[in-house]
Amino acid sequence: MTNPPAVTWFTGRAITVALAVTMLGMGLTLETSDFVDALRRPKQVAVGVALQYSIMPLTALLIGRVFPVHPSIAVGLVLVGCCPGGTASNLVTYLANANVALSVVLTTASTFMATAMTPLMTKTLAGTLVPVDAAGLFASTVQVVLMPVLSGLLLKKFAPAFVALASPFCPLVAVGTVALICASIIGQSSAAITAAGGTLLAAVACLHLAGFFLGYHVAGAFGFEERDRRTVSVEVGMQNSALGVVLATAHFADPLVAVPCAISATAHSCIGSAIAGAWRAFGSDGEKTK
Repeated sequence: MTNPPAVTWFTGRAITVALAVTMLGMGLTLETSDFVDALRRPKQVAVGVALQYSIMPLTALLIGRVFPVHPSIAVGLVLVGCCPGGTASNLVTYLANANVALSVVLTTASTFMATAMTPLMTKTLAGTLVPVDAAGLFASTVQVVLMPVLSGLLLKKFAPAFVALASPFCPLVAVGTVALICASIIGQSSAAITAAGGTLLAAVACLHLAGFFLGYHVAGAFGFEERDRRTVSVEVGMQNSALGVVLATAHFADPLVAVPCAISATAHSCIGSAIAGAWRAFGSDGEKTK
């Protein structure tokens, strides 16, 4: 915001490649046992993914219409809501004393489904606001999500020595690339962000707060135990916002579309960490620890 040229050099194709590298790292961390666990918990996985692709997109559309924001920002909110769960959700789930195994499975499932669901949901909802190229969104999602994750899985199977060497650096690379992606978008739109002010920040914050709140309580309505309710809450409330940035910059002419995605990355991490800290003061059964 204060010195845009320091980060705005990072743009265009570099942003796409950076996210693809991050998703490749995610593929390197996946285990076959994650998928086996999903088969053992079909109800939790099905409900969790369904809530991910219903609560957030619909809430984003509502907030975009209720808050007095620019139409392009409203589209950006919808795009955030239609993105899959972010890998940071696994860490927040751990901090919240929730079910990390379920979190990994939900993140993986929503990520693979994003290839079809993110373009479809964005076209269906944001298409009422501006024209949306669903085919282009699909192609980009395949390139920066599906192919890198599958490549990571293949490397883990056929090049375990390389994976053992690279895996320790994956979290650091992910943090660095996502921070740089979001910083670049904020730098490019610093004037627009300043003009939008608190309204933009409030809209993004309300979207994620609603995701955490509704994810927790709807999971409870399905009879989930406390640890699984927390996990679903985190998975619904936290998105792969960097994917939203990449799709926005590649397929929408107005750079404002990417702004809610960039702000979202910081917002959901701060909100999720705060909620995890509060939950950590309680046991996994919801009772306060001594």
